[in-house]
Amino acid sequence: MMKKRSIALLLTSALVLGLLSACASPAAGPASDGAQTSDDAQTSDDTQVSDDVQTSGGSPGSVYYLNFKPEQDAQWQDVARKYTEISGVPVNVITAASGQYETELKSEMAKREPPTLFQVNGPVGLSSWQDYCYELSGSQVYGELSNDEFALKNSSGVMGIAYVIETYGIIYNKELLTSAGYTEGDINNFADLKRVAEDITDRSAELGFAAFTSAGMDPSSDWRFKTHLANLPIYYEYKADGIGSTPAIKGSYLDNYKMIWDLYINNSTTAPTLLGTKTGDDAVAEFVTGQGVFYQNGTWAYGDVSSLGDENLGMLPIYIGAAGEEQQGLCTGTENFWCVNKNAAPEDIQATLDFLYWLVTSEEGVKALCEDMGFVIPFKANLPAANPLVNIANDYVAAGLTPVAWTFPTMPSEAWKNDLGSALTAYAAGIGDWDAVVSAFVDGWASEYAAVNQ
Repeated sequence: MMKKRSIALLLTSALVLGLLSACASPAAGPASDGAQTSDDAQTSDDTQVSDDVQTSGGSPGSVYYLNFKPEQDAQWQDVARKYTEISGVPVNVITAASGQYETELKSEMAKREPPTLFQVNGPVGLSSWQDYCYELSGSQVYGELSNDEFALKNSSGVMGIAYVIETYGIIYNKELLTSAGYTEGDINNFADLKRVAEDITDRSAELGFAAFTSAGMDPSSDWRFKTHLANLPIYYEYKADGIGSTPAIKGSYLDNYKMIWDLYINNSTTAPTLLGTKTGDDAVAEFVTGQGVFYQNGTWAYGDVSSLGDENLGMLPIYIGAAGEEQQGLCTGTENFWCVNKNAAPEDIQATLDFLYWLVTSEEGVKALCEDMGFVIPFKANLPAANPLVNIANDYVAAGLTPVAWTFPTMPSEAWKNDLGSALTAYAAGIGDWDAVVSAFVDGWASEYAAVNQ
């Protein structure tokens, strides 16, 4: 059984601060027909790639990237065109629908021309796809990492490389919070957040807005709660037990999970019974039009909410009532690791490695990642931060608050997340009880972990 470990748990406060100040603005299918074996596909990576893109001799090969992030699809299409113009190497970017990446990856990997570049979400994702991953320790892109902690490894070597470090919390509208008579300094723990949110709800008719935007459980939005919000009780359990993963979660902090979920669904723009139909776009629209003060999301959402003005955007930690949470910062980590398909043709593997090196070293590539996509990248070619939400994360670290590690890459499977999401939705709608949520969380974890690791 593969020993699992969350990369996010390895982040130190100093490392997080250095990265966040650097750059800014989720069972494997059969091998493709005619796939190369691992030995056949191991090509050298000693090609020196400059900004002018010197590709290896012979056929230049091609790149096919199955992109995980639909919010950056347009930017990926632009950078793919740019690279093809410069190098002559075809780069095809296909973007999976939100919440459908694993399904689409399985489908695409079964085709005659599968992706040459894909993503796994950490140790759990790697356990499903490790037989498809090219070993990257000798690659130039690996050499560009600012810290080795952002390499995803197993007993076979370096299987993936993180390409974005992200932060999430509760984004808020400063103007609305002030209108309600509060400032960020009034909220330092769950009790404070609850007091403010419930007061806003009591005066919502007078104020003209709600406390929270809708906690939509449509697939375009439910990941914010079945994955990102669920990170908090896992993080605190791991912290209390001194572990980095587990085959059987105990659910020690599920009462806290219930408290924050109840707060979200009972103090929002939308009746709890309607959350199953609410989308991510609904939540964004509610936030930018001033219908809700608080909106759980991350640094990647800056482009969606920037119309409010940088001076009007704040971000709070997600408080759940855990002891000592006054010293808690924002949730910072990654679940985004590039993997190169070792079963691709050798010339396509080399073309993909060249493309990645160009992305993280050239002026055009780094600009696309940092400025156009708004990423914080864990590579040496850093750019100054331009995303105010990233700068807020910096401020929390500089103040000595502890970032909350991303523990959700240790969740046992997508099926576990989906079952938890269904239980949360049923509970909100009043057709299910909290015991069903606990069962999905605890019993589902044990059964899914066993199924994945049998």
